[in-house]
Amino acid sequence: MNIFWVIAALVVIILAYVWVLYNSLVVLRERIKEALSSIDVQLKRRSDLIPNLIETVKGYAKHEKGVLESVTQARASLLKANTPGEKAKADNQLQEALKSIFAVAESYPDLKASSNFLELQQELSDTENKISYSRQFYNTNVLAYNSRIKTFPAVLIANQFKFEEKEFFEAEESEKKNVKVDF
Repeated sequence: MNIFWVIAALVVIILAYVWVLYNSLVVLRERIKEALSSIDVQLKRRSDLIPNLIETVKGYAKHEKGVLESVTQARASLLKANTPGEKAKADNQLQEALKSIFAVAESYPDLKASSNFLELQQELSDTENKISYSRQFYNTNVLAYNSRIKTFPAVLIANQFKFEEKEFFEAEESEKKNVKVDF
């Protein structure tokens, strides 16, 4: 009779462990979704600021149509992106386009001194910092999740319940190059 209770207790302990392990994997997966959502919120915020920036620049730089169109196209690409990889690529395109618009602003001292432009530039800068933090938070959660589903004994539960590896939010190769400063 004692062996029965030992086996029953062992089964209960194993089931409780599987239950806790499964729930921890679900929590990690949901944190990744929340972190990706945070990135989306910040990218959307930046995307919403861009039309105001374009309108401000348009008043000063009417002949810079190509730069303004590239920013608009990059913004549209970002809004259409679905996967973390697509979002990263579109985000990089938008960053490049924004660099162009700020380069245009250098040519117009009145624009650089405009309070609207300075305010928008500050908001974009703040948003860039939030995007950077959100990416870092997302990647930290992806690392924890991916590590967890690949380690024993969690790998057994992860495989059984179809927990799949998540994609990191990575910069493109062009973003990793050293910046050339030329005076």
